[in-house]
Amino acid sequence: MAITKTQKIPHSFLGVFAEITKVRLSVSVVISSIAGYFLGATTVEFKSLVLLSLGGYFMVGASNIYNQIIERDLDALMDRTKNRPIPSGRMTVNTAFILASIFTVLGIFSLYIINPKSALFGAVSIFMYVALYTPLKTKTPLSVFVGAFPGAIPFMLGWVAATNDFGIEAGTLFMIQFFWQFPHFWAIGWFLYDDYAKAGFFMLPSGKKDQKTALQIVLYTVWTLLTSLIPVFGQTGRLYLSPVSGLIVGGLGLALLYFAIKLYKERTSVMAKKLMLMSVSYITLLQIIYVLDKFIR
Repeated sequence: MAITKTQKIPHSFLGVFAEITKVRLSVSVVISSIAGYFLGATTVEFKSLVLLSLGGYFMVGASNIYNQIIERDLDALMDRTKNRPIPSGRMTVNTAFILASIFTVLGIFSLYIINPKSALFGAVSIFMYVALYTPLKTKTPLSVFVGAFPGAIPFMLGWVAATNDFGIEAGTLFMIQFFWQFPHFWAIGWFLYDDYAKAGFFMLPSGKKDQKTALQIVLYTVWTLLTSLIPVFGQTGRLYLSPVSGLIVGGLGLALLYFAIKLYKERTSVMAKKLMLMSVSYITLLQIIYVLDKFIR
């Protein structure tokens, strides 16, 4: 969103820190990891939860800072990002790099204390986001596919942190968040298409706001719905979802599909924004239902 004359750009340390680390995004990722932890844990350990929360925030924050360092010139071209700390001159590249480096070390260290597998997945997520996804954004729409891998790690990371194991349960959590990202980010790419184009970002699968893109959004929404229901059938080890909760999750999936189909029919930015908002509600409520189902049944 562009900064208007009535909006204030934060200049305080905390304000700039929140912006450079994308605090809302980072917190949402931490919550996703915590949900995965609760699903995997047989006994909830406060120390592990704190380390997971800190490690998750450090890792996501580091990825966001590296991303903004690399894209600082492109950010300056877009209304949505031109007032970020680096292009606006409120933080230097050197300061940002030092902060990102410290976050990387602290993040990997925090996750390593939990178990080495968690640290490994955290390191992989930073590498894929910064070294693969970020440079690909100006080269190919397949960047969204590449970016979906690190984006799907947090939900699964929580399970690995709780169990020190990557099996079918963690893999299922990974798949749910992996497929969900396509309708979510393509919806964002749709209603921000013109702003992205200023920096040479073409995030939509066909490169355009057309029927082909809308169809793929519908198809990946279907995959998201189906994947989220797999645990109902008892084939995913300790990860199980009761039929009642499955009906609720299925209903949420149908609501998400409704908005995807509406976008396919109308192909408007207004409907794309509605789909994006619904996708955020979907993944948040899904994780809450999964966790509640485990502890209530």
